[in-house]
Amino acid sequence: MTRHGKNCTAGAVYTYHEKKKDTAVSGYGTQSIRLGKDAIKDFDCCSLSLQPCKDPVVTPDGFLFEREAILEYILHQKNEIAKKTRAYEKQLKAEGEELKTLSRAAKESRVQNFLKKEGSIVTKPLNPFKTDSSSSGPSCSSSSSAGSSGYSSTPSTPSSSSSDGGSSELKDKQLPSFWIPSLTPEAKPSAVKKPVKTVFCPMSGRPLRLKDLTPVRFTRLDPSLSRVSLITRQDRYVCAVTRDVLGNAVPCAVLRPSGAVVTLECVEKLIRKDMLDPVSGAKLRDSDIIVLQRGGTGFAGSGVELKAKESRPVMQV
Repeated sequence: MTRHGKNCTAGAVYTYHEKKKDTAVSGYGTQSIRLGKDAIKDFDCCSLSLQPCKDPVVTPDGFLFEREAILEYILHQKNEIAKKTRAYEKQLKAEGEELKTLSRAAKESRVQNFLKKEGSIVTKPLNPFKTDSSSSGPSCSSSSSAGSSGYSSTPSTPSSSSSDGGSSELKDKQLPSFWIPSLTPEAKPSAVKKPVKTVFCPMSGRPLRLKDLTPVRFTRLDPSLSRVSLITRQDRYVCAVTRDVLGNAVPCAVLRPSGAVVTLECVEKLIRKDMLDPVSGAKLRDSDIIVLQRGGTGFAGSGVELKAKESRPVMQV
């Protein structure tokens, strides 16, 4: 096939592969890609550091962590909770002081209004049977002169009040100014919510306590190998009972009393018959069998989502 045939652009059909290529180059639209085996952690790696565990522990939900990493995470979360609690208590104290100040100001305003009203009371008694002729005379003459002249005297107070109302409305409609200190907008501090004093698992999101962590003891395939040489190998651990090689394609479980890692096939066929730990001999319950959350193999979805999606801007007409 010629080069022109390989890069044919004269087709009347906009193919799926051309659309996919243009979408990747344009920067628009949602992109999805399938994860390979290199992008998925192994079953014996920590969920936080993504490295093979030296001292592994497992949560009741089956997530594996390095002891040092999960303890550091719990300590960090507790410090954050303590910091948020102090900020919340400081906010409550500030709100209480503000309420006290407002109540004190309202009380003082009520006292000032009371004193003002008390000062305006007339203490001299008035005689209702005594009339003042001098005060009534000019008013009558002024009213008669106004009536004879044909002009009515209109009070000027309504116009002034209307002008005052219009100016106040204009002041309310003014935009905030950044160069006048009195009109500069102020950003109110964001309210701090009451923190939850519970540490949650970073993977499952459920409450996590230190006593819920169970130590895990993997059985090495070759006990004579050192840790460095063990990490470089693909097959590192085996089942503690059947000696089957463990991996992402093999469902595993941890027995809580001994911490031994066995396959689920061994659990269903051997251990569940008498419910005894084959390593320590202790009596087992259903909650003592913790199924490990494993990664994917790159070929089949074994408990994880093997597709990654990236939402990007979408052009709409």
